Amino acid sequence: MKELNLCIDIDGTVTEPYYWLERANRYFDRQLKPEDITAYEIHRMLDVEEGDYSEFYDLYGKLLHRESKARFRASEAIQSLYQKHMIHFVTAREEKMRDTSIEWLARHHMPMDSISLLGSHYKADKAKELNSDLFIEDCYSNALQLSRAGFDVLLIDCTYNKGLLPQNVTRVKNWSEILDIVDRKAKLIKTVS
Repeated sequence: MKELNLCIDIDGTVTEPYYWLERANRYFDRQLKPEDITAYEIHRMLDVEEGDYSEFYDLYGKLLHRESKARFRASEAIQSLYQKHMIHFVTAREEKMRDTSIEWLARHHMPMDSISLLGSHYKADKAKELNSDLFIEDCYSNALQLSRAGFDVLLIDCTYNKGLLPQNVTRVKNWSEILDIVDRKAKLIKTVS
């Protein structure tokens, strides 16, 4: 029997966080660098209307997701976690990105027990449904929302997710650190049981 239910975001969490930047810079004639991205709302960073960014995403979204690279050691970490824990990918991507998402995860050797494409950044209900023991996320507002709903969150560090964190949200630098924290949490739960 697997030990923990791990909910894992996709974009910016298992993918490189700035995978969209080069193509968006070309499309909108910008010259932004990763260190310039200080907010999660991409249209704000590009200084364009939300509708203009949505049009860009409608044109290039699937390609952006297919082209994205995995974060360093994410694949190896998820393969290791899958041996002991349930892996549930929970993303704000829309349902139309299901095949693209599944293909990308398979190509990067990231096993899973389930995938949920919510079409929304509200993830607390899905975390509750999946009985999440730990949610791994890159979006600051999502981390706060999950925290308020009582979930423990690992927030993977990015230029766009700075801010004070509540007690049940831990900022992590990389997937090696995530592995260590998950291992400690699983051991703690075993000793309490």
